[in-house]
Amino acid sequence: MNMSILLWKLRSLIQSKDHVGNMMHTTLNTLKRNLHDILNAAKFDESNGCLEGTNRKIKQIERTAYGYANFNHLVTRIKLEEKDAIIKEKASDYYLAA
Repeated sequence: MNMSILLWKLRSLIQSKDHVGNMMHTTLNTLKRNLHDILNAAKFDESNGCLEGTNRKIKQIERTAYGYANFNHLVTRIKLEEKDAIIKEKASDYYLAA
């Protein structure tokens, strides 16, 4: 679908004066607030998914360890986890290629 047509349809839906119910009205307000970001996500191929995954891993390490007394230990643990993930990824690539 053409981006300009999509934009026109979204804006007409948001500006609609029809009574759509309270929950749908809330949804349309959220859509209106985030319209620029939604259109950018549709337009561009880039994503911050990898970064979000890394942040999730770090938070999980912090939760599992109940906080490290030494920041250097935390950094070392994060590096070990990342190194382990890279080794597993390379091993799975090796087995898939064989």
